[in-house]
Amino acid sequence: MQTQSLGTGELTTTRLSFGNMRTVGTWEPREVTPERMAAGIAAHVAAYEAGYTLFDTADIYCRGVCESCLGETLKQISGMRDRIVVATKCGIRFPDEPPGTPHRFDFSAEHILASCDASLRRLGIETIDLYQLHRPDLLMNPPEIAGAFDKLHAAGKVRFFGVSNFSPSFVSALQAHLPRPLIVNQVQMGLHRLNCFYDGTLDQCIERAITPLAWSPIGGGFLGDGGKVPEKHPRREQMEQLVALLDEIAPRYNATRTQLALAWLLKHPSRIIPIVGSSNPANIKSAVAADAIDVTREDWYRILVAARGEKLP
Repeated sequence: MQTQSLGTGELTTTRLSFGNMRTVGTWEPREVTPERMAAGIAAHVAAYEAGYTLFDTADIYCRGVCESCLGETLKQISGMRDRIVVATKCGIRFPDEPPGTPHRFDFSAEHILASCDASLRRLGIETIDLYQLHRPDLLMNPPEIAGAFDKLHAAGKVRFFGVSNFSPSFVSALQAHLPRPLIVNQVQMGLHRLNCFYDGTLDQCIERAITPLAWSPIGGGFLGDGGKVPEKHPRREQMEQLVALLDEIAPRYNATRTQLALAWLLKHPSRIIPIVGSSNPANIKSAVAADAIDVTREDWYRILVAARGEKLP
């Protein structure tokens, strides 16, 4: 795969990322059997062997088990740690942690620092390459966050920082108080979710040289190969027409539907990095071909109009 830098930092990765949220097949740690853990490790190995170098996870994915799965893979594969970029996230707290507390977001310095230490233990590494704040905390205090980031960077625990699911105004408010640039903003983005193309998110990424990471780029699978639009999808008819168009256009590029949907994102000048979240080794490897597809401007707009469900103004 081709490579690109993340933001203005020194990290260079492939144009596709591997995301491990689904790798153990559940969000409940008690449901993670040895077989599920082995399958999760196999998915990571498949991504590594296919050439992915950006591995994205988070402390909340199966309450830390997905971080541990990546960590176990790093232990088993000699040299893997030195060849990949490890990205994880913090800031979401589940209800009853501790007992009696609600589901909430927490960017307090205390929580950021403790979360980082816990992630490092689960991952089995000394330094996180990219540490992201997971969802906007309406009570965030940018100077307090800056202090926490400074401590983590000075201690060698984190190399670079980013955010996830942040609006442009949240990015600006936080960045104004940080001595180092935020290098990524990870947001939900794909043909099923075009908000970022119109709300200023991608414009800001271009302006500030922030790399956009796209989570759920094929809608959790329904836009991908063999996927079907859910019956209760609010725009089911529109999405089915989009899928039909992808199936019509994909053969022109000797591509699959998944590969075309990913290549459509890769075409954007903000240099979007789609996060491939499949746990199927064959699908993980197949997605790599998207990196070599150059969608024409004409086809890009044909697909956009179908995704919008209406003509351009």
